[in-house]
Amino acid sequence: MKLFGKNSVIERLRSNPSSIIKIFIEQGYKDSAYIHKKAKQRNIPIFVVPSSKMRKVGRDKNTQGVIIDVENFPYVLYEDLIQTALKKKVCLVFLDGLNDPQNLGAIMRSLGCLGKFAIVLPTHDSVHVNETVVRVASGGDNYVPVAQVSNLNKAIQQAKEAGFWIAGSVVKDGKSLYEAELSFPLGLVVGSEQKGVRQSVQKNLDLEITIPMPVHTLSLNVAHATSIICYEIKRQSFNKSRR
Repeated sequence: MKLFGKNSVIERLRSNPSSIIKIFIEQGYKDSAYIHKKAKQRNIPIFVVPSSKMRKVGRDKNTQGVIIDVENFPYVLYEDLIQTALKKKVCLVFLDGLNDPQNLGAIMRSLGCLGKFAIVLPTHDSVHVNETVVRVASGGDNYVPVAQVSNLNKAIQQAKEAGFWIAGSVVKDGKSLYEAELSFPLGLVVGSEQKGVRQSVQKNLDLEITIPMPVHTLSLNVAHATSIICYEIKRQSFNKSRR
């Protein structure tokens, strides 16, 4: 897997350098001193190449002058994730039928910024963590554990049996996010832009949440909606921890 762009590369060097296989830097790249220093400390091979070589390695994408080869994204075991989430008060975010890697990357970026969130993805009919996701995540992928499960409904039921309370985002007729009082430990289910949360999954929800919007002809991108709800989750969790 290739990762490029200054922010993504520097964050990976800072947080998970052991996952880096090698580094390519374009000749004349201005911010190479830090990268050279970190690469030397970790014995990571580094290659300074002309722009023509960089375009070839980066498959003509805007690399911003630096590319790293990294190991494939390390998914965690779902059973382990449940236990870690309980212990460290992490919210599980179940993504039901999300297929756009740009949206998954944006969600990972937001959750990485907020902290104490993890993602659960189905193995089928769902986007996986690929190069596009990691690029859009801009380093957030280093701070958001992701598990893959063969059956999302079963995974939600396992979380409920472990003590998680499950809320789900719906477009209309749910409890207003302004008024919803959340319980913890918490899992959040978010559906795809086209279909929303599937009916079979909705049956496992303890609460349906709707983001109130005065202009009903507009709709939020799934990544934006997830960020808004997760910010509210973080706010309520913080307030409850102070009581």
